[in-house]
Amino acid sequence: MSGNPIFSVKNLVMDFSISGKNFFSKQQTLRALNDVSFDIYPGESLAVVGESGCGKSTICRIAMRFYNPTSGKMLFDGGDVHAFSGDELRKYRQKVQMIFQDPFSSLNPLHSIYYHLKRPIELYHKCDKIETKKRMDEALSLVGLVPPEEQGKKFPHQLSGGQRQRAFLARILAIGADVIFADEPTSMLDVSIRLGVLNLMNKLKKDMGKSFLYITHDIATARYFADRIIVLYSGHMVEWGDVDSVVLNPKHPYTRLLISAAPDPERDGLAKLDVKEDVENEVSFWTPEKKGCPFYNRCPVALEICSISFPDEKMVGDNQFVRCHYV
Repeated sequence: MSGNPIFSVKNLVMDFSISGKNFFSKQQTLRALNDVSFDIYPGESLAVVGESGCGKSTICRIAMRFYNPTSGKMLFDGGDVHAFSGDELRKYRQKVQMIFQDPFSSLNPLHSIYYHLKRPIELYHKCDKIETKKRMDEALSLVGLVPPEEQGKKFPHQLSGGQRQRAFLARILAIGADVIFADEPTSMLDVSIRLGVLNLMNKLKKDMGKSFLYITHDIATARYFADRIIVLYSGHMVEWGDVDSVVLNPKHPYTRLLISAAPDPERDGLAKLDVKEDVENEVSFWTPEKKGCPFYNRCPVALEICSISFPDEKMVGDNQFVRCHYV
């Protein structure tokens, strides 16, 4: 990508302390993210894919300042996100917003859609009533909730799941966000309306230059919406690069496993790749003391070196990188 990134993550590490099985057990440290680095450019969508518990949502929570990282940095317009205060923090909260997975719990059921838009506009913009109403109607029209006068007066329970997610997008647009962290925004929607929300996000990206970090476990929607992709396993980046290169020519065994799990009647040999049966349902528990590849116990092509050494990144294409000894 050309130009300067609008949002960057540098060598991010996140550890959590976990209590033992009983009172006398020693606390353990779970490493949720290990040396994660990426850039997001204006008008670009970057997808982060992986199974539940791999650390996808933890990235969003750190970006929203719910957590302070153990080490590493997040940068917005060159400034350290976790060092912001005062006006810098106010600007950051305006320009970087998040879409949550559940479109109903993210909206207050006691207030109308107009109220959800009015409050943030009043917080971040000095507008009179006429200008505020104009901003709200423009945002609702932009996300397809028309006529805005009618849709704005409704309460969340009067909208469908897709409409509620559109209303939350309208709220984000009304305050002028530039970077949007979308944490599985379509996973709780009916299949028939997922495409509409993805197309809306695609329109915001192309027509308005909005940047997205798209969190998902569905590699098919990631290919449809994203420009680049990161495959995350147990907090580690195992493969990343141009979305078509990674999805059409996957190199890491875990990426191949994710793609083989997606229904596709025209797929060939990828569907035959399986994890080791005896550990298929094993929950990955990664600690800072471990040195090998976190996918070692499940990998069908693991080498002896995989258990003792985490591989360095390798460039395997024009814009495709992988961490795997076998490749």
